[in-house]
This record gives sequence, structure tokens and C-alpha cells, in this order.
Amino acid sequence: MSITPKLKKCAGCEQMKHIWKSHGKDKYCQPCWYSIEKPKSISPVSEKRRGEMDEYARLRDVFLVAKPRCEAKLVGCTGVSSDVHHSKGRVGDNYLNIGTWVALCRSCHSYVETHPEEAKELGLSKSRLNES
Repeated sequence: MSITPKLKKCAGCEQMKHIWKSHGKDKYCQPCWYSIEKPKSISPVSEKRRGEMDEYARLRDVFLVAKPRCEAKLVGCTGVSSDVHHSKGRVGDNYLNIGTWVALCRSCHSYVETHPEEAKELGLSKSRLNES
């Protein structure tokens, strides 16, 4: 005994066929499904942000060449800077503001990210609020 699916009306060709897929409330047979124009998915990164990311990559490379030594020198420090820590976060203008960057090794950067209060006490992180 085999089960055969019911024939339903295709929204594309309006014929009674086996339905392949649905799009919203509409149901389509296989040929019609491949012929309809589906909405484009939203890009995970905007064009503006993509440009900022490209600019950041260039600035980061120059910054780390100019500051080859880790600025934190915490316990477990490797001494060679490999990461850029954004002391005021990466939101808004701070993402590309070299004045808020700190060159750190991976070990120190991990410590600073997991211990924000100590990082503020050491001057490696700053408040994101505009303080006058």
C-alpha cells in the first residue's frame, strides 16, 4: 500500500498538481517553484559597514606595525601585539577612532575582555558615556 499525496492547485500554473514548496500562503509545483522570483535575503552586513570594515583592516595593520609591543603587560603577556582593543567599544565613531585603540597581545586582550572592571582601573578600558 503506497500513500500518494493529494493534488492541489498550484499558484503558478493554476493546475492541479503535486505541490513542491510553499511561499507564504501560495503553494507551487516543482516547475513553477523554480520559475518564481523569490525575495532577496537581507545581507548580514550593510554596504556602509562593509566599507568601515575594509578601512578598519587597513588602519589596524598600520596601527599594529606602529605599536609592535603589547601595551598592557599583564600576567601571561607574550609581549607581541596582535590584537586591537577598542577601549571605548566599537560603536559609532570609536570603531575607526585610533585614539581609542590599545595594542594588546592575545593573552592580555582576553583578560581585558573578561575582566572589564580591572581593565578600567588599569586604564585599558574607558566608559562609553560622554563625560565632560
